[in-house]
Amino acid sequence: MKQLEQRLISLEGKGLGSAPAGCRYADVAGLGWNLLNEDVSLPVAVLSQSRLQHNLRWMQTFIGRYGVQLAPHGKTTMSPSLFHLQLDHGAWGITLATASQVQAAWRNGIKRILMANQLVGQGNMALIADIKDDEFSFCCIVDSAENVDALGRYFLSRGQAIRVLLEYGVAGGRTGIRHQEQEDAILEAVKRWPQSVKLIGIELYEGVLKQDADVRSFLRHVLNRTRVLVKQSVFVEPEVILSGAGSAWYDVVAEEFSNQEVGQPLQVILRPGCYLTHDVGIYREAEQRIHATNVIAREMGQSLLPALQLWAYVQSRPEPDLAIMALGKRDAAFDAGYPVPALHFRPGGSAKPCILANDVKITAMMDQHAFMQVPADSDLKVGDMIAFDVSHPCLTFDKWRQLLLIDDQYQVVGAIETLF
Repeated sequence: MKQLEQRLISLEGKGLGSAPAGCRYADVAGLGWNLLNEDVSLPVAVLSQSRLQHNLRWMQTFIGRYGVQLAPHGKTTMSPSLFHLQLDHGAWGITLATASQVQAAWRNGIKRILMANQLVGQGNMALIADIKDDEFSFCCIVDSAENVDALGRYFLSRGQAIRVLLEYGVAGGRTGIRHQEQEDAILEAVKRWPQSVKLIGIELYEGVLKQDADVRSFLRHVLNRTRVLVKQSVFVEPEVILSGAGSAWYDVVAEEFSNQEVGQPLQVILRPGCYLTHDVGIYREAEQRIHATNVIAREMGQSLLPALQLWAYVQSRPEPDLAIMALGKRDAAFDAGYPVPALHFRPGGSAKPCILANDVKITAMMDQHAFMQVPADSDLKVGDMIAFDVSHPCLTFDKWRQLLLIDDQYQVVGAIETLF
C-alpha cells in the first residue's frame, strides 16, 4: 500500500485539476479540500468512505456465515488500493479478466489471482509466464481442447506449469462446456500435458441466466459433474476449487455450493465485484431480491449501499423544463440506464445538499453533455451542483484515472488510482 500512496497524482486527469505539482495520493487528505466548497474541478467521481466500509464489512460477514471464500472481480474498479482494501477485509484473492489486468495487479502487490477467462494467444501467455515470483498464485479457465493444447505447448516450452479450472456454461450463454463430448476432449487434452497443465478445479458464470430456478439447476449440474470428476481423480491438488458468482446471484451460489461433500476437500470461491460500490440500478434490483429471499441477508439487516457518485455542474438552462449538465458518456455508464439525479447543492447557499424529486431525470446523453428534464418552474441555476447515482459501476470506473474519497461531510479524505 505504501508504494501506491507515494505515486504522483495524474494532474491531467479529471477531478483533480487543482492538485499542486508533486502531489501524491497520500497527500490528498491533507489538502483540506471539500467538495461543496468547490475545491475540486467538476465533473468528478467520488466514493463515500463510510459506505465503502459498510459494504466491505457486510460482504465479509456474509461469506463468513456461509464458510466460503471471496475473490472479488477486480475489473470493476481496476484499483490496486481498493484491491488491497478488499484483501484486508477477508478476500482470498482477486479475480481478473485479462492477462494485462493480471500483470498490472501483480505489479501492485496482488499475489493471488483467479483469471475468470480463457488465456488465449502467445502474447497473453507470455505476460503470465514472465511473472517471476515464487509467492504468486495464478489460475485461469479452459473450455476447449485446443486451448489446453496451446497452453500445454507454450508453458512446457517455458519450463513452467499453468493451473487451470474447467469451465461449464449454458446454451446461448457465454463461454464454457456445453456437452459431454466437449468435456471428454478437454480432459484428454489435459492428460497430454502432465508437466505443464494442472487441473485444479471447476468454474462457472451463472450471470447470463435470469431466473432463480435456472440458476439453481445449472449450479446443481456443475456440482454433480464435480463429484463425478473427483471420482475419476482428475484434480491434482488436495483441495478442489469450485468457483462461481457474479454480482447478481452470489447468494444463490453460496446457498447451493456451501457445505457440500464431493469426495475431496472443496474450496468454494465467490467472485462478485460490484458489491464494493453497489449501485442504484441493476445491482440494487438484485440486492432487493437477495434481501427478500436470503435468510442470512435478512438477519444481517441493512443491505449494501451505493457508494459511488458523480458530481457535475448545471451548465445551461436553455429551456424552462431543460437543464444541460456538464456530464456525458465520457464520464458515466449509460448501458444499464442513465445516471440518476440524487442531490442538489447551490454553492454559497444551503449548508448541505438536498434530495432531488423523482420528476428530475436524465433523458439523453452526449459525449460531454447530459439532457436533464426538470419541472418548468424549477429554480435550478447555472453553476448549481448535482450529484448522480449510477447503474453498472464497472463502466463508470473505467472512465476515471482517479476518484476522490469523501467523508459524510464531503471533506476529501483521500484519492484512489485506477489502471484501465
